[in-house]
Amino acid sequence: MRNIVKYLRRSEKFDLTQEELANALGVSRQTIVSIENGGNTTAELMLRISNFFDKDPREIFFIDNVEHSLQKPKSNSA
Repeated sequence: MRNIVKYLRRSEKFDLTQEELANALGVSRQTIVSIENGGNTTAELMLRISNFFDKDPREIFFIDNVEHSLQKPKSNSA
């Protein structure tokens, strides 16, 4: 799942290592590595991450090609 966790973690406002973020969230550093690399996570952890960064989860986590999967193909009838 695409996300901006790494961007937020390294931003001027937070400037955290993976280990520091993991400790703040109560997870392993490997969990943070997995999330930053696009791995899936639980809804609970997504909410904890969004609360930590004070953002809506939809601002942090997003699914590739949602628009394409929800749109119906256009017909070429003229």
